[in-house]
Amino acid sequence: MQPTDPELAPALPAHRVTNRSPYGGWRRWRQRVAFWVGALLVGLAALAFAWVADHAYALFSSISGHYHWAPLLITPAGFAVLAWLSNRWFSQAKGSGIPQVIAALEFPSRSFRRQVLSVPVAAARMVLTVGALLVGGSVGREGPTVHVGAAVIYALGTRLGLHGRRTVSGLILAGGAAGIAAAFNTPLAGIVFAIEELSRTFEQRFSGLLLTAVVIGGMVTLGLMGHYSYFGEIGAQLPQGWQWAAVPIFGVLGGLLGGVYVRLVLPSDRGWIGKLCAVRSRWPVRFAAGCGMTLALLGLLSGNHVFGTGYEETRSLLEGHPVTDPAFLVWKFMANVVSYLAGIPGGLFSPSLSVGAALSPLLTFIPGFDVQTGALLGMGAYLGGVTRSPLTGSVIVLELSHSPDIAIPLLASALIASSVSGWIAPVSLYHALAQNLTRHLAR
Repeated sequence: MQPTDPELAPALPAHRVTNRSPYGGWRRWRQRVAFWVGALLVGLAALAFAWVADHAYALFSSISGHYHWAPLLITPAGFAVLAWLSNRWFSQAKGSGIPQVIAALEFPSRSFRRQVLSVPVAAARMVLTVGALLVGGSVGREGPTVHVGAAVIYALGTRLGLHGRRTVSGLILAGGAAGIAAAFNTPLAGIVFAIEELSRTFEQRFSGLLLTAVVIGGMVTLGLMGHYSYFGEIGAQLPQGWQWAAVPIFGVLGGLLGGVYVRLVLPSDRGWIGKLCAVRSRWPVRFAAGCGMTLALLGLLSGNHVFGTGYEETRSLLEGHPVTDPAFLVWKFMANVVSYLAGIPGGLFSPSLSVGAALSPLLTFIPGFDVQTGALLGMGAYLGGVTRSPLTGSVIVLELSHSPDIAIPLLASALIASSVSGWIAPVSLYHALAQNLTRHLAR
């Protein structure tokens, strides 16, 4: 069978497909339309998703603020409903969505990609994530936004007749990168995320189209929301003297916690975690309800500070006026674990940033220690420990806070955390989940 993909042109006679052929020119324009229009749609979808998600959690916060016992009813029942919907109707919409994008890149089957990158499935993930925040789930919206971005640009590209393997991979990468850029308003992090987390290889040819997709996704956010950073202008200072001791300490603590988190949430068939996974597989709705009740109890213990993304708690730490005590680190970490184990849709970026920031109060014994700078270092370290993507974690934190002075210590903490996490959990979380997904769907 003769190849028909124009991208394989070097293997074909020059007179059949050339750079000057009308077909080649039309294909390039279709690529541009797919990347540019797709990125515009991703930016709009990300903004709409953020607005709805924030209002959903605000409603839950309002109810739980008036009735402290309300989460004991709302959260278990909500988790049970979300688990039932996910298992009954939207089995592909579980989790954060990033493993699905990675799996689509690593398993180049059209039928497989149509399953995991279906726009209805991505939309269902968004809706169910809003539902998770509405009932107090400790989840984020960034992973689902990445999935939506990849699904939208992939669907648009295939509708325009773009089916070449390299082109399709570029579409998926650009969609995921535009999603993370629009979700956090961090265009540079979107590019780094595509390189470090989604592709995990520098052999992939990143064209200007990928960059423009990220830029367009960010421009939509800037155009409609104006200039802002997720956590405001923190202006953290470069560590001085003894303060540098915090860098390796944060790296070790972030790596240890990140590695433990990965070991707890990854599916297994061994030990007590394997037994837990077996119970979840047999009674997913009941298990999710139990996770919801556990989360509600953690909420009562923490003063209702473990629900949602943790944005307010993180922001208070970064502003130097924490609204939580040091025990918040433990409560939020456990809340993230039970929310993920429940099998409901939702991401882990924002909740992970909250846990990382909560590491800062532990190091106040260091002379001259700055809690704000420590919160940023902790965020990068813990995110690097969970995702094993230290560069992505560092760039995200830098762009979220507009604190370029701490780039070197932040990257150092994240690198240490990634290494320490690897000793506890040798596999990368997202890629291990992606491999499980491909094994399950390829049967």
